Amino acid sequence: MKSNLTPLGPKADKDTVRRHNLSLVLRAVRDEGAAGEATRAGVSARVGLTRAAVSSLVEQLLDSGFLTESGKTFSGQAGRPGTALKVARTGPAGLGVEINIDYVSVCVVDLAGTGRVRQTEHLDNRGAPPGEVLTRAAGIAARALGSAREQDLHPVGAALALPGLVSGGSVRQAPNLGWNQVPAEELFAHALAGLRPGRAALPVSSENEANLAALAELWFGGLGRTRSFLYLTGEIGVGGALVLDGELLRGAHGFAGEIGHVVVDPAGPECRCGSRGCLEQYAGQAALLRAAGIDETAPGPVAELERRARAGDARAVAAVAEAGRMLGRVLSGAVNLIDPEAVVLGGIYRSLMPWLAPPADGELTGRVVSGLWSPGSGRLRASSVAGDAARGAAALVMQDVLADPVAYAGRDEPEVSR
Repeated sequence: MKSNLTPLGPKADKDTVRRHNLSLVLRAVRDEGAAGEATRAGVSARVGLTRAAVSSLVEQLLDSGFLTESGKTFSGQAGRPGTALKVARTGPAGLGVEINIDYVSVCVVDLAGTGRVRQTEHLDNRGAPPGEVLTRAAGIAARALGSAREQDLHPVGAALALPGLVSGGSVRQAPNLGWNQVPAEELFAHALAGLRPGRAALPVSSENEANLAALAELWFGGLGRTRSFLYLTGEIGVGGALVLDGELLRGAHGFAGEIGHVVVDPAGPECRCGSRGCLEQYAGQAALLRAAGIDETAPGPVAELERRARAGDARAVAAVAEAGRMLGRVLSGAVNLIDPEAVVLGGIYRSLMPWLAPPADGELTGRVVSGLWSPGSGRLRASSVAGDAARGAAALVMQDVLADPVAYAGRDEPEVSR
């Protein structure tokens, strides 16, 4: 995950400064620990505070249960060996709930962002009443919370990863679900509270699922130093997200990234969004399966598409190649507009990359005006397995804990009204 080591101004009071510095140290231990072993000396060098100041902050974080220490670590430099520091594997945790067209996935992560609980159920949510879908999701989440408590993890909040236009706690429009103006946060929170009598309510937030998958890719994926990229996820629909300089670009109303509804052909097939010829109608899961002659209601239709493509089935290979060409044409416009370092393809596209990437790369090479795109350049990439929306949602909850650990010290499952 990205650290935010921003210094405070000179007018900040002592308590604010200390809380800020506790956040810096906690983030630094997490980041150092992800790369190897963290020590007080290493954290001091990373955050720019004296060793004495870091030691005092570390002691407070140890006492509060956010950090643990063990053994000695040898840096190879002169001086005494340091004590290895790690973020605690117990205590505050985040709950992420992804609600998609044909499944619900729930994830609980700890302070390090490690997925500790995962439950996924394949459900056909199309046409089902929103309250029913969110109640089913709350049931899966409640079971995940029970598993988390068995590991001495205490989720401090829940985040919903939802398809479509998400803003102000509601799904404004999710064409593939048939949702319009659905107060998703309120419905989910009410259902979850009803399943956990006697326990404090969890605060609930929500975000577009492609945005959260992109954040998971940024924080946990294999992007290395890449901080600006366009993320596409292929499912029933085609979702997109923009990350620029390590920050999610939401747009003026929070709706940026809806690349699946960029029009490829104004006279093309009618889309559920109300337009015609959207990219989704050429590169979405239903379009791919239809072109390949695969029944989308059969068990494992995407796995069957991959199997046929791998076997050299001409119709399957042609279907994926055509989707790749359409993706490349639309992506070239986005690349010309925002100039990302890379384009990352997730969802069903990840497993179809051997047949999807070459035609997409070819379109990008011919249409990106800078001339900086070429086949095999590595700028078109498959997402990592870590880049999923449920984990991104759970990790987003933990950003509040990392930003102000004092606010969560000694707390189990706080009751917070939205």
